[in-house]
Amino acid sequence: MKELVIDIEAEKTEILKRYRALLRASKSTLQKGDKRMIRKAFDMALESHKDMRRKSGEPYIYHPIAVAQIAAEEIGLGTTSIVCALLHDVVEDTDITLDEIENEFGKKVAKIIDGLTKISGVFDTNSSLQAENFRKMLLTLADDVRVILIKLADRLHNMRTMEFMPRDKQLKLSSETIYLYAPLAHRLGLYAIKSELEDLSMKYMERETYQFIKNKLNEKKAEREKFIKDFIEPVNKMLESQGLHGDVFGRPKSIHSIWNKMKKKAVPFEEVYDLFAIRIILDSAPEHEKADCWKAYSIITDLYRPNPDRLRDWISSPKANGYESLHTTVMGPRGQWVEVQIRTKRMNEIAEKGFAAHWKYKEASTDSGLDQWVSKVREMLKNPDANALEFLDDFKMNLFSDEIFIFTPKGALIQLPLNATALDFAFEIHTDVGASCIGAKVNHKLVPLSYKLQNGDQVEIITSNKQVPKEDWLNFVVTAKAKSKIKSALKEEKRKVAEDGKEILERKMKTLKITYNSENLHKLSFYFKLLSTQDLFFNVAKGLIDIKDLREYQQSEKVVENKPQEKIDTEQVHNLLKNIKAKDSDMLLIGEDMQKIDYKLAACCNPIPGDDVFGFITVSDGIKIHRTNCPNAAKLMANYGYRIVKARWTNQQELAFLTGLRITGIDDVGLINKITTVISNDFKVNMRSITVDSDNGIFEGSIMVYVNDTEHLDNLIKRLKLVSGVTTVSRFDTAIEKAS
Repeated sequence: MKELVIDIEAEKTEILKRYRALLRASKSTLQKGDKRMIRKAFDMALESHKDMRRKSGEPYIYHPIAVAQIAAEEIGLGTTSIVCALLHDVVEDTDITLDEIENEFGKKVAKIIDGLTKISGVFDTNSSLQAENFRKMLLTLADDVRVILIKLADRLHNMRTMEFMPRDKQLKLSSETIYLYAPLAHRLGLYAIKSELEDLSMKYMERETYQFIKNKLNEKKAEREKFIKDFIEPVNKMLESQGLHGDVFGRPKSIHSIWNKMKKKAVPFEEVYDLFAIRIILDSAPEHEKADCWKAYSIITDLYRPNPDRLRDWISSPKANGYESLHTTVMGPRGQWVEVQIRTKRMNEIAEKGFAAHWKYKEASTDSGLDQWVSKVREMLKNPDANALEFLDDFKMNLFSDEIFIFTPKGALIQLPLNATALDFAFEIHTDVGASCIGAKVNHKLVPLSYKLQNGDQVEIITSNKQVPKEDWLNFVVTAKAKSKIKSALKEEKRKVAEDGKEILERKMKTLKITYNSENLHKLSFYFKLLSTQDLFFNVAKGLIDIKDLREYQQSEKVVENKPQEKIDTEQVHNLLKNIKAKDSDMLLIGEDMQKIDYKLAACCNPIPGDDVFGFITVSDGIKIHRTNCPNAAKLMANYGYRIVKARWTNQQELAFLTGLRITGIDDVGLINKITTVISNDFKVNMRSITVDSDNGIFEGSIMVYVNDTEHLDNLIKRLKLVSGVTTVSRFDTAIEKAS
């Protein structure tokens, strides 16, 4: 095979050419000393990646330069981001450390690169999304949004240059892109990047459909261009006559959005009419923007008949990601619907470059939807209770959902996710308003808290100082803010009630001459089967435990010595097991003095006589018996050593215990009959249930049977294995139970 010949000199020239193009792209943002900093970052990247090549055979340095170019040109980011983009892979792929970067470029650059390094491993081959890592990535979003923007630039360049990658890698990157990166780009207002990411994902995931639509678009290109020209001519003349300056042009819709329309409306390509949109971009001074856009709208609707249902006014109420534009659909000269988008140059830059342009014009629009969204993300990340998966659900809901606009009684506008309720709205206004909300008036009609709001509703919240947050509220609120506030309010409410209960209990214990100390409080909690002393105080305050119950406690004998909770090590677990093991059969004796006490068999391992077992004192279910090899045994023993008691079987015959058997084999006529004959006739065993599944000649069955002890069960298993066609027989645990 001919070896790849590399022309080093030609490559050096090409690298310099690309570097100069990057400088040209970043020219508008450069300040004194910036060029030197970019050069330093470029030299470091060039040196550290010098022996690396991409899958295509190109020098690796092409990739960081391209990412920096996208960040500068397509997102509009400044010098710090360009430096970070050039260096985004050096910590991960080379020997350079974050400390070295901090010494050379400062804390800010090091922090952003640290964020980029962490999140490069968010996705691994085993899971499309790891909640914990995803959360880590979003922490950087709240911290410095440039991390996500550079990550998007990195992903865009990887997607553009993916043809040399193996198929499985292409599919993995594409599915991540469509699942997370495209919606993130959308949320940050980067429409051009969002559309390209969707199209590139589709190119690899839906190859044939992508190619089909692409070819169809090319076929009709000339016809489409003529139509656009005919449509635009009269518009340009009218705009000039009204003294409005700007560009009018036709823009093809993305392949992905055309495909979405075909799927949504279940129509073939030929019936998708809006294959392109006409865009009017006005050159207006900030103070005339709104008036000029509406003037252009009136010109368009004078020339072409509008569809009244299709007017979208994102100028009066910008989207949460800062997007502003006026959309209308009009009937074109050949009787087909055409979408027209009207906006100014400033609005267009925000639509194309999203977040970065938004900061540039920030003085003009304070407290925009985008700021609100980032502060919502910050708020969600601050919630210490949320586990990563819950957080991910909440975040995805807020990331992917469409917004609805709701008005306050005074006409202020509040944005909420789709399906938000009156209670979500109340919490959005203020935590205290949400916590004391008893109902709402929507468009002057009284509605319950769970009422789902519609776009444009005017909502007035009715509060009462007697109202407190309820547990069932969590079932219908959808915003992350409402959920976390309700959860913490419920905890706080319980704490307050418990404080009162503490004083009441202290008085009652004094009356009964029971010493008020932590040991006795623990004993009381144990006696009343409560998880904590806080629950004990709470129940006293609520009147669920009164003086009569305390007298009963005083007279009763303690069932089990309630030692203080402690973690126990493996050796102690081993000793516990050694003490527990005993071979007798049938009824159970429990505790140090081996009394006959009421118990329940744990559903997670279904113990039967002959099994090695132990007792576990549950909070609400008395003593439960587990097998020593139960999946929960080690966890229970390690975390709740003080709640473990000995248990062993006594000699008492003919009691039946339920256990499960899993049988697999070759599916054959009469196989079930043979199995049931062995169980019912030969062994005189009762069956409670049998479920059978047969798939391509393989038989799999689960049978619940009643047996006397382990010996009885072992003999039954041996006998079943002899049935012709049966390949395996095993006992199984019926459920996994939490330690309660």
